[in-house]
Amino acid sequence: MGYVSGEDRDAEEGYEEPTGCPFCLATGLPPERSLVVARGERVYAVLNLYPYNPGHLLICPYRHVADYTDLTDEETVELAAFTRRAMRAIRQASSPHGFNLGMNQGAVAGAGIAAHLHQHVVPRWGGDGNFMPVIGRTKILPQLLGDTRELLAKAWSAVPSSS
Repeated sequence: MGYVSGEDRDAEEGYEEPTGCPFCLATGLPPERSLVVARGERVYAVLNLYPYNPGHLLICPYRHVADYTDLTDEETVELAAFTRRAMRAIRQASSPHGFNLGMNQGAVAGAGIAAHLHQHVVPRWGGDGNFMPVIGRTKILPQLLGDTRELLAKAWSAVPSSS
């Protein structure tokens, strides 16, 4: 409730710079304060300070980068590998029934800290809540699947395959 009301949340000023970013700062804290679960060469796994469910992990690149398309190929591969390993570790620890995986790109998409990319790995259990209003903080806007496929196929062919 402190997060929802804003009472225990620091002002978001400074998040744009690594010196004020909680994800950049977390890796320099002592283990008992950082909530970092695992460290890789390019990314790390950290518990979400405001979890949707117990075991809610964030996979973050060490590099202060906001957009998924700005990750290097090596960062992308390690982020994916850490996401898989996080799921395996959570399954081992607490046997969830499923997972939500995702990134919110930009404040308008629900990113609490939009300046530093992070992948959510949220364990789910039957009856624990509905995904869209809880994580997405949004309502569904319907669109015919054929229309969506056409839009995405056109956009997909217009972007480069790497870089």
